[in-house]
Amino acid sequence: MRDEFRADLHIVSQLLVDMAEGVRSAMRQATRALLTADRQAAETVIERDAEIDDLYRHVEERVCDLLARQAPVASDLRAMITALHVAADLERMGDLADHVAKTALRRHPSPAVPAELRQVFTDMAAIGDRMAEKIASVLAKPDADIAAELDSDDDAMDELHKHLFGVLLGDDWPYGVETAIDATLLGRFYERFADHAVNAGEHVVYLITGETAASPN
Repeated sequence: MRDEFRADLHIVSQLLVDMAEGVRSAMRQATRALLTADRQAAETVIERDAEIDDLYRHVEERVCDLLARQAPVASDLRAMITALHVAADLERMGDLADHVAKTALRRHPSPAVPAELRQVFTDMAAIGDRMAEKIASVLAKPDADIAAELDSDDDAMDELHKHLFGVLLGDDWPYGVETAIDATLLGRFYERFADHAVNAGEHVVYLITGETAASPN
């Protein structure tokens, strides 16, 4: 029975890794669509969002089945709870990539962001990609130190988000309200992508240490 539980838990872990890799790929493609008006990339992200949702449902179903059949306690129960929380964060990250792709598609054939904002969104995307990579890494091989690095990555994302608002609210902004609204929403999508990555990392730390982010060392 114990070996069966471990095998099932391994399947859940692999599903989470697949989700993390999927949302990383989705945001990379969504960013390409955003910055280069790549219609095919945007459509691919939108079409494949259902695949991430399916993975999320598989995680939920397997965890619920394990809880019902095995009644895990202690660290095993913690692993089950962590899997549910992480899957929810990853599913939301996939949705945010989908939102970016839909914005790019709505503006096609023109790029969705003006030249003045290309660098800030390039930088935000790079941070988000790095964070998604770390999540996939710690899910494949739990590492509390790597998971904890996500906080500093998120700080860098927040600084870029503030910089974006500074540009949008500047007196010399030349592109009007509609473009400013699009850019504001896009900045929020990347910022929330990073926030959910941090949440997932905190759940991994909880899995390893048994302590929440607010717990004392």
